[in-house]
Amino acid sequence: MRRSSMLTVGFVLLCGLATSQAAIAAPSPTPIASAPVTPTPTPTGTGTQDNNDPPDEAKAPTVSTLAAPSLQMPFPCNQSWTGNSSNSSAHRSYEIDWNRGNTADADRGDTVVAAAAGTVVISSHQGSVNGFGNLVKIDHGGGWTTFYAHLTVRSVAVGAKVTQGQKIGTVGNTSKPGNNISPHLHFELRQGSSYPSNLRKAAFNGKTFGYPNQTLTSKNKCGGGTPTNPHTAQSVCGSGFKVINSAALGTAGNVYLLYNSANGNNCVATIKKTNVGKATATSAYLEVKGKPRATDSGNFTYYAGPVKAAAADKCVKWGGKIGSSAHDSEFEHCS
Repeated sequence: MRRSSMLTVGFVLLCGLATSQAAIAAPSPTPIASAPVTPTPTPTGTGTQDNNDPPDEAKAPTVSTLAAPSLQMPFPCNQSWTGNSSNSSAHRSYEIDWNRGNTADADRGDTVVAAAAGTVVISSHQGSVNGFGNLVKIDHGGGWTTFYAHLTVRSVAVGAKVTQGQKIGTVGNTSKPGNNISPHLHFELRQGSSYPSNLRKAAFNGKTFGYPNQTLTSKNKCGGGTPTNPHTAQSVCGSGFKVINSAALGTAGNVYLLYNSANGNNCVATIKKTNVGKATATSAYLEVKGKPRATDSGNFTYYAGPVKAAAADKCVKWGGKIGSSAHDSEFEHCS
């Protein structure tokens, strides 16, 4: 047993030695050089994506309200239209394409009206920038805007103040070159920027549109009531201003004196109550004691002003006029 054990151990040692010598004798494999890898270039540019956030062409007055505008349908009173957000060129949620005729060209030339009062900040053909074609964009304040696209005719200019129900254009099929679309009105309600996350559900006559499809009858300007002025003295003068005095200009409107305690500025604005939306003679002025009077005067649709001046601890004269109704103060508010 002992000898057998010795023989086994010797055999194992002999095999191990042979294996070690073979390992030492075998040459190491020569590494094979790999072909150089050319990195894939990173794509640049923005491609052909439509620019659906076209820049405004005018600034609208700053307003303090953040509430959504009270929309009516963008068509004259008692007209029935079918809107959809899924089966047409409306390619994002909450965008609405409107038609009412039974043939492709039935709606061409039909009147489009403002869904709410505001300031026209875009009125132009968008060319190859996007598919909007003839576009009117209205700023309603507080970051809220409405879009009216593919119009055949635009009836309002940039900077115009429009009332709810005022004609702004006609239904068409204008778009960018190569886009063959049938006439319809493309309508959007947005809040803020960064399309498409700024798209919002539209509500007409106080009821949310029945997405994705619904037929509605317009209540826009039904009853012929007197349009209200969408602007206030605070919205015209801007953030930080508070009314410290006012005067009635008959039934035509009011003139307001405001003060901003943060910067010591006064502001005067004349706000119309009648002939709202029509250009009539309107003015506002502010005179700081010892300095020339500043006046804003002309044929305005909604208001005159703002007229601003630094007047901390100084007496001021202020006033305004609508038609033949006027207010002129003495030097006052001296501290």
